[in-house]
Amino acid sequence: MHHDRVEVNPEVPRRGNEVSINYKGILFQNGADALWVHYGFDGWNNVNDLQMQRQGNGFHCKIKAEGKKDLNLCFKDSADHWDNNLGINWNYPIK
Repeated sequence: MHHDRVEVNPEVPRRGNEVSINYKGILFQNGADALWVHYGFDGWNNVNDLQMQRQGNGFHCKIKAEGKKDLNLCFKDSADHWDNNLGINWNYPIK
């Protein structure tokens, strides 16, 4: 799914498959030196944090879609500033 700040590929991940996440949101725009994706599945179960790799146009990482129905995402930087999409996070269906 393409947004102006977060891109997930494939748009609807298959359970057990790899998901590519690209972030170019407010934390990147404000010069974050490091970024972590905070993610879980099926309503924030099995929560993990993964440091993302900086690229020229944002931050990138890959995770495995381990949920049954959805992937839940938000982001934080090294200063503990969060981007949670104005409190609704980013949620992507898993098939």
